[in-house]
Amino acid sequence: MARKVIKTLKGPFEIKPQLESAWICMCGLSKNQPFCDGSHTKSADELEGKVYEYDEQGHRRETNK
Repeated sequence: MARKVIKTLKGPFEIKPQLESAWICMCGLSKNQPFCDGSHTKSADELEGKVYEYDEQGHRRETNK
């Protein structure tokens, strides 16, 4: 059976059914790729239409890209 990953807004993507849910990172910040580690909470207050970069320590800055 083929699986399709669809980007969701500001949160992880749940894959089920399984014995336990598997959460796939959609923000790109997880240190446990491809799985979510909760890092998306850093991006919760990002503004729509803006582009942000995060450094290795998780500090955010807005970019002009």
